Amino acid sequence: MNHEQVLRHLRRANEVAVRAASMGRHPFGALLVAPDGETVLAEQGNINTVNHAESTLARTAADNWPGAYLARCTLVTTFEPCAMCTGTVYWANIGRIVYGASEAALLALTGSHDENPTLSLPCREVLARGQKAIDVVGPVLALEAELMAPHQGFWASR
Repeated sequence: MNHEQVLRHLRRANEVAVRAASMGRHPFGALLVAPDGETVLAEQGNINTVNHAESTLARTAADNWPGAYLARCTLVTTFEPCAMCTGTVYWANIGRIVYGASEAALLALTGSHDENPTLSLPCREVLARGQKAIDVVGPVLALEAELMAPHQGFWASR
């Protein structure tokens, strides 16, 4: 996936996040992108505190595509996947993660909010403990402010 594709897909994931927020859910969005780097196979917004966009999408992907195919796919997400989501992507056999803003940036937005108790555990650290390589691209600093915008004021209003 080239830089232009990364930016385009992150912006689309952000649209999914905005849609999730419009339904009263946390503003996170994720896409599953085919090996061609163009085709969006699925998209998912956050559902609740245990059904994050990334983990829900990874489980759906594992139910619908073979692992060998998913190993060539990319999960694109607005924020760095938490430990739960990273583990689910790992077990679903999705070969690459692209994220826009870091877990540290999310913590700065949410503070110690009861609905989003972030873990200080980067996805690369989780994946380093695994037995297979998952490529990680992120954070994409060029879009950080854009991806954080749906969160501005959201957490204070909850």
